[in-house]
Amino acid sequence: MQHDFQFVPKTEWLPVRKELEKLINDVQNDVRNEFTFSFTYVGSSGRNMVTRDLKSNVGYDFDVNIHINDDEENYSAGQIKHILMNAFNKFAHQYGYDYCEDSTRVITFKKKYYSTIIHSCDICIVFDCNDGRQQFIYFDKIQNSYDWKYLPVSNKTLEEHANWISHNGFLAEMKDIYLRKKNENDDPTKKSRSMYAESVNEVYMRHHKNK
Repeated sequence: MQHDFQFVPKTEWLPVRKELEKLINDVQNDVRNEFTFSFTYVGSSGRNMVTRDLKSNVGYDFDVNIHINDDEENYSAGQIKHILMNAFNKFAHQYGYDYCEDSTRVITFKKKYYSTIIHSCDICIVFDCNDGRQQFIYFDKIQNSYDWKYLPVSNKTLEEHANWISHNGFLAEMKDIYLRKKNENDDPTKKSRSMYAESVNEVYMRHHKNK
């Protein structure tokens, strides 16, 4: 087996998540004069499906959406992202995290023990549009520019399907499929969110048509 993904016990990840929320709360207070925001856990993190590959040194991670309140558009996408990154960097070391890493879609910060990543967090900055869609801040590394882009409409549908699965008693089945997909994955470019989406769609299509 190429991987050995297992679910991290809740007793281990829950205190880490509570500490992470304290860090995010510090950032909320720090940027309050510029704008406010709320946050949600998304994807597998939102379903308490926290995994770790025992054959690697990258630990486990959380996926968080920061929902920006800037209806007046007082700040550009780049300004918002840098305001948030500066705030996270201001408090990160107090909680044992390295400085933020800026990537195409997310801000990432990690807690390490030498070269081993104990755990990390990917934060996507989003804006909730009046029509129900979401935009996220996209970083074009080639142009060194930032812009708002729409998330696929399927993202909203995905969480609606995941809610249906949870409410109808199929969450354990979805977790089993998700873990199997992660262990069988041999594509290093394939992200966990893709395997999460596949797991949701597979279980939903299997059971919803029979309801």
